[in-house]
Amino acid sequence: MDLTGKNALVTGGAVRIGRAICRALAERGANIVVHYRSSSAQAEELREELIAMGVSAWTVEADLSQSGQCEELIESAIEAAGGLDILVNNAAVFSKAQIDAMTEQGIHDELWPNLVAPMLLTKAFAAQGRPGRIVNLLDRRISSLDTECVPYLISKKALHDFTLVSAKALAPGITVNAVAPGPVLPPPGEGENYLAEHAGPVPLEIRCSPEDIARAAVFLAEQDAVTGQVLFVDGGQHLLNGVEI
Repeated sequence: MDLTGKNALVTGGAVRIGRAICRALAERGANIVVHYRSSSAQAEELREELIAMGVSAWTVEADLSQSGQCEELIESAIEAAGGLDILVNNAAVFSKAQIDAMTEQGIHDELWPNLVAPMLLTKAFAAQGRPGRIVNLLDRRISSLDTECVPYLISKKALHDFTLVSAKALAPGITVNAVAPGPVLPPPGEGENYLAEHAGPVPLEIRCSPEDIARAAVFLAEQDAVTGQVLFVDGGQHLLNGVEI
């Protein structure tokens, strides 16, 4: 797919990896709908930056942890852009919780935005009845059994399976692929030394950047003959699937 003039919705697009994905898609000529939950100032700043790059851009607010707002987000994005060609399910939440620390509310708080929301967004995106591209953001942890963040891990493993199922179900009109990043950015509030201390061994001995993830997402969006694939961008860390972060 030539991305020039295509309309892309990036969830969680205002900050961090989502922001890099928005920029990378815009560099390829795509118009961008920037979704945000609470980062309104960052979303508006990015919208202006994207417009300066020569593409159209809009911002849409939605809380993807709330029932009904996934469908409303797609409706608002379609109304703004006139239709969607690309959906990037990037928005997610993360917290560490071992089995003994899990709570019913905590499980819900991770599974809904990380799994249920991408599923509902995919359904609404596909209901347009037009060809398209979907890229899901996973985590290199899907290759492991990380006991430190059980609800999060399960949500991403399930999203991996949904990527494969939806790739089959939505063919031939829509391709569905995923990027599985390794450690990229420190958690909010942590300094730059955090990853060096907590990321664990990386075979390539290289720290991936948000731009690395963004380029992988753009690559998958451009491919006409690739679906149901997961592209690990983690310096080879998934090869050490017994190592926990």
